[in-house]
Amino acid sequence: MRPLHIALAALVAAVWGVNFVVIEIGLAHFPPLLFSALRFLVAALPAVFLVGRPTVAWKWIIGVGLVLGVAKFGLLFVGMDRGMPAGLSSLVLQVQAVFTALFAALALGERPGRVRVLGMGVALAGIGVAAVDEGAGGPVLAFVLVVAAAACWGVSNVLTRKAAPPDSLNFMVWVSTVPVLPLLGLSLLVEGPERDAEALAALDPSGVGIIVYVAWITTVFGFGAWGYLLRHHPASSVAPFTLLVPVFGMSSAALFLGEDISPLRWCAAALLVGGVALTSLPGARATVPRTPSPAGEPAARV
Repeated sequence: MRPLHIALAALVAAVWGVNFVVIEIGLAHFPPLLFSALRFLVAALPAVFLVGRPTVAWKWIIGVGLVLGVAKFGLLFVGMDRGMPAGLSSLVLQVQAVFTALFAALALGERPGRVRVLGMGVALAGIGVAAVDEGAGGPVLAFVLVVAAAACWGVSNVLTRKAAPPDSLNFMVWVSTVPVLPLLGLSLLVEGPERDAEALAALDPSGVGIIVYVAWITTVFGFGAWGYLLRHHPASSVAPFTLLVPVFGMSSAALFLGEDISPLRWCAAALLVGGVALTSLPGARATVPRTPSPAGEPAARV
């Protein structure tokens, strides 16, 4: 990768890591489900009129929109609202790599190699250490909600792989149109119209800036830049930069929110990031069994 592209990949990781701090601040302005709905509304408009028609079937857009937008981000925002720290959330969500491998094995028939299995075990050990750390002084339910959000992210990754969108920005913008109404409905049902109305009536420049950051910076710019990098470089060269997300997430949470990083949390971070790194190695890629061709071609590697 060229130095400029390396810098862009690191910038995206930084944007995504700091996003957890912005979410934490935003939850003081909005109820979590309303906040998530506004994030996708602003991400979709006006971009949906600029990116052209969808490049994949609607079933994939709706499926990913519900699983990623409603389930994953709904659970994440509610979990953080219930007390899950921003830095720890950025770390725990990385276990999505383990869930992705598990769901891909079930749904796509992928056989994880030994290195990937080892990486999954190391990452799960990191989650266990993080659970012990959080259970000692934090809300366990909030921790479970964020782990569930990571599982939903894993499902959406498998759906996205099946969809195989040729343009990731186009896909993400259209996906962003799906969660808006379901999240608004859930917000009215769970959080109540009065609480939602109060939050919208109290909207100030700070609240607007928060929505713009999580919608346009992390979603439109972040996924657009990531898609650009993936079009110019192998995924094996780009994907490892996601390991920087919890580094930026935990450090920015410590810097701006004063979050304490305990020795157990550092241990959890080392195990989880190390485990995810192992699953990302080229030799750890899964194999998909297929019937050999007449020419005796080997099984495909993905």
